[in-house]
Formats: sequence, C-alpha cells, structure tokens
Amino acid sequence: MADNKINLPGSGGGLVRYFDDYKSKIEIKPTTVIIAIAIVIAVEIYLYKFVGF
Repeated sequence: MADNKINLPGSGGGLVRYFDDYKSKIEIKPTTVIIAIAIVIAVEIYLYKFVGF
C-alpha cells in the first residue's frame, strides 16, 4: 500500500518569483509611461495629418 503513493507537482508549478530579490536601478512610474505613450500617439497623429507620413 505504501508504494501506491501519487506524487503531485508543487503548487508553484515550477515558476520562480524574483521580484523580491532584484531591485532595478531604473524605476519608472506608471503615470510617466502613460504620458510618454500619449505623447508618442499625439506625435503620430500630427505627422499623419499635417506632414503626410
């Protein structure tokens, strides 16, 4: 009976979490990213409408 054990995988599924171990030297706030994306979109619209790209 002891030989009929079922081995289940660990609850982590083989994934390792590194966010606690590594601190990036460059940190960008989410609002900065959103503003940068909005600026890029505005420049694209300007170029499309007025310059003809």
